[in-house]
Formats: sequence, C-alpha cells, structure tokens
Amino acid sequence: MKSYLLRRKLPWPDSRTLEVARFVGNGVLATGIHFAILTFGIEVLHIPSAGLANFIAAFFGITASFLGNRYFVFRSRSEQIWVQAKSFACLYATIACFHAALLLVCTDWLKFDFRVSFVFATCLQIIISYIGNRFFVFTH
Repeated sequence: MKSYLLRRKLPWPDSRTLEVARFVGNGVLATGIHFAILTFGIEVLHIPSAGLANFIAAFFGITASFLGNRYFVFRSRSEQIWVQAKSFACLYATIACFHAALLLVCTDWLKFDFRVSFVFATCLQIIISYIGNRFFVFTH
C-alpha cells in the first residue's frame, strides 16, 4: 500500500501523526474500559455508590491507558515500568487537579454550564496528557 501511495504522490503519515492517532485510539479504548467497568459495577454488582464504582473503574481505565501508552503509543521501554508508572501517576494526579480547578473556575465562579466547562477542561486535558506523556513519562 505504501508503494501505491508513493506512486500516487499522496502523503504517507509521518511517525508523529501515527503516534497521535495511536494516542487517540488508546484513549478511546481506555475510556471504554472505564465506562464498561463502571456500568458493570453499578448494574451487575450493584455497587451502591456511583462514586465508588467510578473510582474502581477509573483504576482499570487508567491502568489500561498506561499500558497502552507504554507498549502501543510511545513504544517506550527504555525506563523500568515502575519508574514510568510513578511518572504517569504524578502526571495524571496533576491533570486531575487541573481539570477540577478548571471546572471550579468555569462553572462555579464564571457560571458557565458544567457541560461546557467539562468539554473545555477535557480538551485541555487531552493536550496536556499527550505532551506530558510524550516528553515526561515515555521519553525516547
């Protein structure tokens, strides 16, 4: 297929474009895992607290995100897994605080609809997550 694209003078995606595509796919998969486990916890296991069910599901979703980023997105095994896991946890804790602060400011103080604030904060979270993972956690 690559030779066909070269003959047709169509651009072949560069490695950074493919990395971003893998990052997005990994994020969708991790979110799906999070949501599936949340739903399973509430509807099948009948966990009485959505907050507790979400906390449990978030653990699995974040773990899937970490493993996907390490082995599929950034393909970075130069550091020990525990070193990367610690950096990943620090990054995601920082991002969670940033996300919460943005919701506080945008929704509680500036009185934007919480859904608008959530989408805005999530878009920034995705950008920060990619940059943080690329240059802080999974350095090549």
